[in-house]
Amino acid sequence: MQSTVLALSLSTPLLKLTQISHSKSPKLPGFNFVHGLPRQSPLLALSSSRFSARLCGSLFLSNRRDNRLKVRAASVPENTEDTVKPSGVIKTLQLSAMFGAWYILNIYFNIYNKQVLKVYPFPATVTAFQVGFGTLLITLMWASNIVTRPKITPSQFAVIFPLAVVHTMGNLLTNISLGKVAVSFTHTIKAMEPFFTVVLSALFLSERPTIWVVSSLMPIVGGVVLASFTETSFNWTGFYSAMASNLTNQSRNVFSKKFMVKEEETLDNINLFSVITIISFILLVPMAIFLEGIKFTPSYLQSAANQGLNVKELCVRSVLAGFCFHCYQQVSYMILQMVSPVTHAVGNCVKRVVVIVSSVFFFQTPVSPINSLGTAVALAGVFLYSRAKRIKPKPKAA
Repeated sequence: MQSTVLALSLSTPLLKLTQISHSKSPKLPGFNFVHGLPRQSPLLALSSSRFSARLCGSLFLSNRRDNRLKVRAASVPENTEDTVKPSGVIKTLQLSAMFGAWYILNIYFNIYNKQVLKVYPFPATVTAFQVGFGTLLITLMWASNIVTRPKITPSQFAVIFPLAVVHTMGNLLTNISLGKVAVSFTHTIKAMEPFFTVVLSALFLSERPTIWVVSSLMPIVGGVVLASFTETSFNWTGFYSAMASNLTNQSRNVFSKKFMVKEEETLDNINLFSVITIISFILLVPMAIFLEGIKFTPSYLQSAANQGLNVKELCVRSVLAGFCFHCYQQVSYMILQMVSPVTHAVGNCVKRVVVIVSSVFFFQTPVSPINSLGTAVALAGVFLYSRAKRIKPKPKAA
């Protein structure tokens, strides 16, 4: 920690106070101590040359190179470094807890969501309900001043609206896929997100990928192809929907870079996600009615009950899925605000592994050895991609 100590100049008979930096001095809020005296304490200028000489002899070291005298550093406790460590430990524990919550909420969302879609095959209605539940939580959060409600400018809305559109389509397509194929297969296909990121970045941002990034895409594509050929629950609708969700989700990420608003107008991640969620709900309600009609009638709920979930169980699982859906995305945005995008990508890769393994065990999904190999290769490629993004290309020689 840096603090301020005092230096004395001999250029005049009076002692002048100047500030120099010392890296090992202990620091307390609002005070910088030198030999037990706070910096704000008044010091008397001493004019007696005899007393000055005695004071200099006991407190200072001469320095011929810079021709000034410095006050000797106050003694530093041996555990000074230990006082710094707790803040780092606390941050690590906080991040670990947030990553754990991110994974657990994601696991429960996929389980509850799949159970609902099995007996209630209306993905647009289910998605509208989930973002509607998130909108309710956001409204309560703003009303209670847990988070300050942002004031959206026209320029901000012009950027956020297209992001909300692709966010809406991505979540809808993911739910369509989850309703048609196994959870593990949907997430295996969604492991191809880096491939779409690289392609879209090259097309719209003129970003040329490094050889390491391109190399990491090969196991991703090969693993997904291998897993698809051996997937017992394979369905073309589920496959295309998951692929399309990759395209929309990565379009959101790429276009958010292309259409950046002024830095002073940017929102924090939590409010950005909140505004996108509300816009998604407004878009999804008419979309669900247009695509599927009104499906909250007693006859449709009874139809779901005939397939294994009574009305109460269906409602409870829908609410839990909506809660987990909003919370895991909220936590994801909070983590992104605390770590680098590359670290977040690595965490997302681990999350996908956790979701795939947990869903296989929970739903007793039959998985062949070749299918497992394809999934493992694809996920390994995602991890290599996140590592390759750290490698910066060498600057070209002039």
